[in-house]
Formats: sequence, C-alpha cells, structure tokens
Amino acid sequence: MHLPYEAVSAKAGHSPMPVERYRAMACARQLFVFSQAGEAAHAHVLFEALLHYFKDRQRGGWFYSIDAHGQPLDTTKDLYTHAFLVFACAEYAARFGSGDALDVVRSTSALIETRFAAPHGLFNASLNADFSTVTGTPVQNPLMHLTEAWLAARESTQDSAFDSALRKLANAIERTFVHAPTGCIAELPVGADDNRLEPGHQFEWFWLARQASSVLNGTALDDALSRAFIFAQQHGVDPATGGVCASLDETGQVRDATQRIWAQSEYLRALATRDHDAAGAAALSGQIGRFRQRFLHPLGWRECMTATGEVSRADMPSTTPYHLATAYAALPVEENAARNVAAA
Repeated sequence: MHLPYEAVSAKAGHSPMPVERYRAMACARQLFVFSQAGEAAHAHVLFEALLHYFKDRQRGGWFYSIDAHGQPLDTTKDLYTHAFLVFACAEYAARFGSGDALDVVRSTSALIETRFAAPHGLFNASLNADFSTVTGTPVQNPLMHLTEAWLAARESTQDSAFDSALRKLANAIERTFVHAPTGCIAELPVGADDNRLEPGHQFEWFWLARQASSVLNGTALDDALSRAFIFAQQHGVDPATGGVCASLDETGQVRDATQRIWAQSEYLRALATRDHDAAGAAALSGQIGRFRQRFLHPLGWRECMTATGEVSRADMPSTTPYHLATAYAALPVEENAARNVAAA
C-alpha cells in the first residue's frame, strides 16, 4: 500500500505494530520529512499514496483514516488532517516543483476557508463526511497547525493572499485563546471548563511567530508569545532534567507530568531562536545534551517518559520524525552538540 505504519517497535528490528488503521495525517507528516530530506523517490510514493487512499472524490476534502485494507474507516473531515495536507504538499512542491502538489495546497486551503469556517474568524475542528454538521468546534491545536501550513503555503506559492489569511487567523486566536495573565495560548477557548496550558505548544507557537515575523509582527499574538515562553519555561520545564511536562493549569501547577518527545523537540526549536547571546547559546547547548541523554538511544527514541525517568510509551510512532526533523533543522549547525544530536 506504500503507506507509513502508525508505529514500530523500539526493539531491534523495528517490527511494525499491529495494523488497525492508516491516517492521512501520518502519511502527510512522513511526506514532509522525506521531502525536507530531499528523498525524492520515497516522497513521490507517499504523495501518490496520499492521493489514492485519502482523497474523498465524492464529497471533497480528505478522509481521516482508512482500514488495514485501504477502505475508508473514519470519514470525519478533520481540520488538523487538512492542515497537514497543506503543510506537507507545500514542502513537497517547494522541494520537487510538483504542480499537482501546489494544486492540493490551493484547493485544500480554499476548502478550509469555506467549509471549516466558524464565527469570529476561527475554524471548526471537525465536521461530518459531507461537511453538513459541525462535530468539533474551534480548539487551539488544529489552528496552530493551520498557521504552520499557511506559512509553508505562502512560501511555496508566493501568493500574498496567505498574508491576510494569516493575520486574520492570528488576531482571531489572540481574541479567543490567549490567557491574559500569562500570555499562553490555551488549548480551549479562554473561560472553557477544564482548560489547560501545554508548554510544548507555547514553544511551538513561539517558533512559528518568529518565523512569521513579517506577517504577524505587531499583532497582539506576537506580544503574548514572548510572555508565554517565559511562563512555560519557568513552570513547565524540570530544571534538573530539562524535561518538558505535558500540561499546566492556569496558575502554573503541573496537571500532567508526562514528558512527550515532541514537546522536548519544540523546546529545542524555541531555544534555537534565542541563541544570539551567550546565555541563550549556553541554555540551548545544555538542553541538547539533556535531550540526547534522556530521549535518544541507539535504536531510536523514547516517545514518552515519566517525570522520574521511566519509559511510559515504548513504541515509536511514524508521526514523531516530523517533530525531530523540524527541531534538528532549527539547530545551529556550527555547534558540535547539535551535529551529534542530528547524527543520532
């Protein structure tokens, strides 16, 4: 089927975990990784598989998942998935000059703007198969990846329409999700019950805002994220191990102490934007060493750790290399420590 497995074993041999489904988002993330690496042959295979299995030719958009035999499984129209389709195809088009991929970028972006639109400049998280019923109202994470996707689309298409779309989205996110006392972007709209702040997402947003400075400069979101970085670093990072916890409450107390590798990689990427002085460079260098020791091993990586250092998820998902690749690409190549991490 030429699709990436959901996960492989961390043991020698890396046997695939039992197949229950394949997700479009996982295939898109792998397409991004192989495109960024310049691995054209496999990137072409992934792009064709994405189109063949996940495109909903009857109702438009993309299926969330298919079963082990290639038949549609979850036909939900999911914003997170559609954002990654745009992001991955933008990278694929930029690397290999694919006109078909640019068509996907433009058509899927247009579909998002029309079919996923929600009040106040936001976008719904999910709809049913024919887009007739909203099944998930706006939440932070898909909107962050839509921001990432449209930044990539802006670069690959050179279409200035993405500038105005990004500014409009940034202002809508600031009005709805920014927790004023900390500057953090909450997972749910501010005021929602059982809300939480995820340090990894603050670091991810901080990186995106710095890359989009020409578009987001002067927006309230840009100002908030500088405060969010400080809050997340102070309350969400273990000073001894450098481990980034999964979530905090609005006062900075740890809600979920699990340390997921994606959050650690986003912390590295955010630190890489602050290495222009001696203190920033020292913080980055130290964190690279702690990351390598705690989360990497000769057979791959540790997906999730407890705060006390036990492995809490032993398999390795095919979605994680996207986080590792983007983090490694952000590290300063002149540092020996950065080169060692990339080699590992």
